[in-house]
This record gives sequence, C-alpha cells and structure tokens, in this order.
Amino acid sequence: MAFALRKRGPSEFERAADGSMTLMEHVRELRTRLFRASLAIVGGLIGGFWLAQPAFNLLKEPYCRLPGATDALGKCQQFLLLSPADGFILKLKLALWIGLIIGAPVWLYQLWAFIAPGLHRHERKWAYVFVSIAAPLFAGGAVLAYLVVDKGLAFLLEAGVTGTSTQLEVTRYISFVTNMILLFGVAFEFPLILLMLNFTGVASAKRLLSWWRAVIFICFAFAAVATPDPGPFGMTLLALSLSLLYFVAVGVAFLNDKRRGRGKEVYAGVADDEVSPLQLDDEPVVATPAVEFSGPVGAPAPVAAPAPIDRRYDDMT
Repeated sequence: MAFALRKRGPSEFERAADGSMTLMEHVRELRTRLFRASLAIVGGLIGGFWLAQPAFNLLKEPYCRLPGATDALGKCQQFLLLSPADGFILKLKLALWIGLIIGAPVWLYQLWAFIAPGLHRHERKWAYVFVSIAAPLFAGGAVLAYLVVDKGLAFLLEAGVTGTSTQLEVTRYISFVTNMILLFGVAFEFPLILLMLNFTGVASAKRLLSWWRAVIFICFAFAAVATPDPGPFGMTLLALSLSLLYFVAVGVAFLNDKRRGRGKEVYAGVADDEVSPLQLDDEPVVATPAVEFSGPVGAPAPVAAPAPIDRRYDDMT
C-alpha cells in the first residue's frame, strides 16, 4: 500500500530567518520561549533549594581556612545572625543562584533560539565559538576567586583592630564571596572583546599590541575600583590575570592574522603620515596621431507631404 508523503512546511526557525513571520507571531514566539525559560528557572530553583546547604558549606570554607576561625576541637566558628529571617532569606538567594545555573542550558537555548534567526550563518558559527570559550573563562575566573578569597579575608582581618577571631555576619560574608566570584568570572571575559575586534576586522594584532600600556593601566585601575576586596592581594592578582589574558588574546590574534594573510598589503608597513614614493617614468611622450576627417554628409531625402484629411481612411471606415 502506497502512502502519500505529506509535505512539511518551513519550520519556525526558517520562517523567522527569511522574514516571513508577522509581528504577532514573533510576539507569540517570545511569550512561549519566556514561559519555557521560566519553567526551567523554577525547576532549578526547586533543586537549588535542596542544594543550598551544601553550597553554603562550600562558600564557608574560605573563612574556615583562616587562622583563628576554628575552636580547640577544629570546628569552624558559627556566623553571626542579625535577624531570625536572615538564614532563610540567604537560603532562598543561594537557591536562586543555583537554579539559574541548573536551568542555564534551557533558558540560554531559548534566548539563543529567539536571536539566532536574525543572524547570518557565519555569525552563528562565530557565536558558537565565542560561547564555548566564554563558559570556561568564566569558570576559571570563579575558581581562581574562590581559591584566593581567603587571602584577602586574612589581610583584611589582620590589618584591622579586632584581629582574625572576629565573628562575621553571614549575609555580608556570603555577599563578599559571591561578589568576588562574579567579578573574577566576568572580568575573565575581557579577552573575548579583543578577539571579537580582531576576528571582525576592526583591529589587527599589531594594533592590539600597540595598546599594551593603556590596557595594563586600565586592568590595574579596573581591579582597584571594582574589586570588593580593598586589600592589595585580590586587586593585584586580578590585574595580573587580566594582563596575562590580554597577551594571550593578542597571540591568538596574530595567529588569526597570519591565517587570513593580513599585513601583506602593499601599504601595510607605511605609516599614516608617511608620503608615498613617486614612481618616475622616463619614457618619452608620443604625439597623438592625426585624426582623418570624414566625408560630407549627404542631404536627406525629401519627405512626402501628408495627404488631405478627406483622403485619409482607417480600418473602420
């Protein structure tokens, strides 16, 4: 028995890419994707509520590694609570952060599925590459911040007048640690900006390298202003890490320029204010040959006079 194959129409992605979707269809698609992303975040929030306590114990480790933070039995000191609801509110905040991380594959996909039809094929390809690089860079910055945050805490507590045995308030401590982790993670995305400028042809590798003095100064100034740790350890480490990532990005830009053959143009090595060399041609100028005149044009043939109106006939008469 032969079955007739049903012809499938274009998918929503194809219709959005070729511009055949109406404005109301775009609005409905946005509503659907926001609903799916919200469900993913809510599901992650439920899972994060059960993982909030292990996450709190993990964030508490930098404080427990401080000298004087443990008692005679080796048990870490308890944090200070200023309100009975602080512990529950903190658990909700941690659950929300964990829920965003757990639901990230779903809500990031929904965001990408809504934006991708408006991009060209090569733009989508580079977006995949940059996203695959951005995630490890953020994770590397977050891990580095978690490993060194106890050094900043030790400096702050030892430099104060109360000493390292001070009992910290729990919400401010968690905010300090999470801000350090987020700041390091976001700051480690800095090389992507440089690579984006190079891969799109805005700036060559040589031009990026010529900015090294200004970039290093900006890295130290950003670390001094944005780091929540006022001690010199965290700021210096962040600035040095950003400087190292800058030179790594410039090295990748040099490889990209070499692959694309940039810098081999005729005037690639000529400065903007340098005068181009003149090429003198010693060949003599030859006179233009004479142009022969054409013969006279004959007189036009006479035009016959029109017939009178009464002698004109058309197809109908």
